[in-house]
Formats: sequence, structure tokens, C-alpha cells
Amino acid sequence: MTCRAAFPIRHASSVIRWHTRCFRTGPVVQPNCRARFTAADFDFIVRILARSQRESVSLVKLLTDKEALDQLLDHEALTDAILSQNGHLSISAQFYFYILTRRVLRRAGLEDRALCDYLASLLDEFTRSAALRQPVPGGAAGETARGLVYLSDLLLALREATPAQTFLLRARLGDYTLFLTGIFPENIERRRCRRGAPGCSFYEEMGRTSYLAAARHEAARHRGLTNVFTGLAEGFHEIRLALNQLADRLLNLGDDSAATAGGLALLN
Repeated sequence: MTCRAAFPIRHASSVIRWHTRCFRTGPVVQPNCRARFTAADFDFIVRILARSQRESVSLVKLLTDKEALDQLLDHEALTDAILSQNGHLSISAQFYFYILTRRVLRRAGLEDRALCDYLASLLDEFTRSAALRQPVPGGAAGETARGLVYLSDLLLALREATPAQTFLLRARLGDYTLFLTGIFPENIERRRCRRGAPGCSFYEEMGRTSYLAAARHEAARHRGLTNVFTGLAEGFHEIRLALNQLADRLLNLGDDSAATAGGLALLN
């Protein structure tokens, strides 16, 4: 989904119109990373896991079976190979995020693959977007709000939103707060210490209640997202901590390359 965002947006009606345009051109984040894997991704799986030509042929056949593919994607060798590569990785962003997100979620005891699919799609979308690059007024050089200013606009927009728009805004509030607290918790805490702004626990509660509201909406049922949003609401804290591990140990937030041995650049 490609949407142009102009910040700051200070009128509720403008926020609603912008998100409605986004909704018309593409739905809310979908748990579909695995469905978007490329031929290069499958080649990578075979190259890393096959120990012989015979095994390569067998693996290619297994990749056509959904359950078998899911088992292969959980292989630690794939994660290790991604992290140990010295050069450019010929894999898609959605594959990259799914493999790394799956590792941290499983280590946190979160086995739901649909949940991982959603989170990986969320990371893929948000790292492609400039929507979270709003400068902080009066902030230090190079400091960005990472969407914090924009959250207040979304909350304001809820007052004028129709039921259908409310679903979209609630889903986005959950997505933004999870992304911010999961990938950029140090920015939130820095603002809390310097300016007395709300800390991560405040945004956690905002995200949890937003996902819960989205899960209860009829639109979630129509899009098959009820269970995903419920899982995000109930496990928000654990998921957030898992994403903290992802950002701290597996992703390189300062690198401009799309995918490298150290990780993927996020919102420079």
C-alpha cells in the first residue's frame, strides 16, 4: 500500500479523509507475508537447507506443501544464514522480516504463524513508508517523533469517524503504537525523560485497547482479522518486548542498505 502523508495533520476531517483514501487503495495490514514470498526466497531456502543435489530436488517439492513450508521456515539455519551474510541478500523484505520476527516470537512463546505474518507485513510496510518521519518540534538535530505527534491526530479523528472509519483508525492506532514501542522504545523513553511525555506503558495501553476495539468490529470478521487483532491485544506487551529484541539484536537501524548481514535499515 502506497499512501502519501503530509505531517502534521491537525484537522480530524483531514485525517479521516487521508486514511479513507488509504483504505480504498489497499486494506489494513494483512497477514500475508508467506503468500508474497518470491522465487528468490525459495531459492534461498533450498540453497541454505539442502546438503546435496538430491536434497535440493526433495526440498523444491516440499515447498509446494503449505505445512511442510511452515516447518522449513522455522529452521534456525535460515535465520543464521540471513544474519551471517557478508554481502547483499537476494531475498525479499517480506521474507526477511518473517524469518527474523518468527524467531523472536517463538522465543517469547508466541507460536501463532498468522500473528507473525501480520507483524512481518507491518514491519515491511512501515519501513517502506515516510509516514513515521515527522520531525519533533524543538527536538534535537535528527530526532524524529516516529509518529508520536500523529497519534494525537488519530485520536482526534475518532470523534468524527463513521463506524467503518473507526475500524480503520483503531487498527492504525494499534499498528503505530506497536511499531513505535517495539522498534523505537528508546525514542519514547528519551522524550519521557526530557519532556515528561508519556512512556511506553501509556502507548502499550493505547495499542492494546485499539486492537481490542478493532477485533470486536464487524469489519475485522469480514476480513478474517478478528483472531489476529485479539491476539495482538492480548499479547501486546509480550509482542512489544519481542520486537524490542528484534530491533536490538537482529535489525540494524542505522544502515541504509535494504538487507545486509547485520540487518535492514529502518526509517533513517
